[in-house]
Amino acid sequence: MWRTLRSVLRLRRRARTRAERLRAQAVNIAELRRLAQRRLPRGVFNYIDGGAEDEVTLRANGAAFRRWNFAPRVLTDVSQVDTSTTLLGRRLPLPLVLAPVGFSRMADPDGELAVARAAARAQLPYSLSTVATRSIEEVAQAGGTLWFQLYVLRDRGLVKELVQRAAAAGYQALMPTVDIPVSGRRERDVRHGFTLPPQLGLGTIVDGLRHPGWTWRFVRSEPIVFSNVRGRSPADGTTPVALADYIGSQFDPSVTWRDLERLRGLWPGALVLKGIQTVADARLAADHGCDAIVLSNHGGRQLDGAPPILDLVAPAVDAVGERVAVICDGGVRRGGDLVKALALGAHACMAGRAYLYGLGAGGEAGVDYALSLLAEEMARTMALLGCRTVAQLGREHLTRA
Repeated sequence: MWRTLRSVLRLRRRARTRAERLRAQAVNIAELRRLAQRRLPRGVFNYIDGGAEDEVTLRANGAAFRRWNFAPRVLTDVSQVDTSTTLLGRRLPLPLVLAPVGFSRMADPDGELAVARAAARAQLPYSLSTVATRSIEEVAQAGGTLWFQLYVLRDRGLVKELVQRAAAAGYQALMPTVDIPVSGRRERDVRHGFTLPPQLGLGTIVDGLRHPGWTWRFVRSEPIVFSNVRGRSPADGTTPVALADYIGSQFDPSVTWRDLERLRGLWPGALVLKGIQTVADARLAADHGCDAIVLSNHGGRQLDGAPPILDLVAPAVDAVGERVAVICDGGVRRGGDLVKALALGAHACMAGRAYLYGLGAGGEAGVDYALSLLAEEMARTMALLGCRTVAQLGREHLTRA
C-alpha cells in the first residue's frame, strides 16, 4: 500500500512540475503551439497543425474571428462572472466541447486517455474519434461526459457494432461526421512523406534524433493502431500501416440522409451531426431530428475553400431557431473566440488543435493547462465586455472590424 501511495505522490509531483514549467513557458494557446512544435517531430506536428492543399480554409477559420471587434458596455456589475451554459440538457462550466482527433497517441503516449481525463476534470464533453488510438471501452473508464464521433463506413456491420459499443459504454451523444466522403489532400503530409502511423524510415530516424524525448516515449509504447476496429478489419493482425490503409478505404461517398435516419433508429441518446457547412444543410439536419449540429469544415483539413465557420454561425442560427443546438467548430484559440461565437448565437464551441497543442507540449498536464487558459480568458473577456452570464451575450456586443 505504501509503495502505491509513494508512486501516486511521485506522479502528482511530476505533473505539478510539468504544469509549472508550462505556465513559465507559455501564456496562451499560440505559445503552447510553439512548445509542441519544438517537442514533436516535424511530421507529427504538421499532421496536427496542417490543413488541406493551400490551407486557405485553415487560415480563414482563425481570420474570421479577427473580423469582429467587441462593443464593451461599462458601469455594469461584473464582480461575479459565470461562463457556464447548458448543452444537450447538461450544465457545462464552459461552452466548450473537446473535438474528436484521430491518432492522438502520436502527440503523447496516453493519447485519448490523457485528453478524456483532463476533460472529465474540467467537466467538459470529450468526443472520441472512430479512428482513435484508444478504444471506446478504455476511454469510458476516464468518466466524464463522453461523445462518440462516427464515420459512416462502407462496412455497415462495423458501424452498427461501434454504435452499440458506445451505447453500452455509456456515451451520451453520437456524432456522425459527414464532411469526409473522400479524404482531403493534406499536402504537408504528402510533401514530407508522413504516414499514419509513423514508420521508422531514415527520415523518421533523423527527425527522431532531434526529438529524443518523443522518440524514447514512442519506441517504449505499444504500437499505435486504430483501437476501435481492432479484431474487425481484414487487415487486423498484419501491420498498423495496413490497418490505416483499410480505414482509408472505408470512407463511403454514397452516404445520404437516409443513413442518418437509420442511425437515429439505432442510437438511444443525443444525435449530433458534424460537418454542416451551409444554411440549407443546417435546416435539413433539423428536419431529420438531430439534437445538435456542428458547423465544421474539419478544421480546414478537407475541402480547401470551404466557408470560414464563424461566418456561418449567425445565418445558421437564424435558420434553425431553437430546433437544434448549434456548435461552432473551427479556429478557436482564445477564450474571446468562445465569446464571439456565442454572441453570434452559437450554443457552444468545439476545439481540437487548441488542446492538442497542450497535449504535444506537456502531455495530460498540457491539456489541463490549455483548458484553463481558455476558461480564464473567457471569464476575463466577459467581464471587460460588461456581461455577467452567457445568456447576456448578443450580437449587440460585436461590431465588424
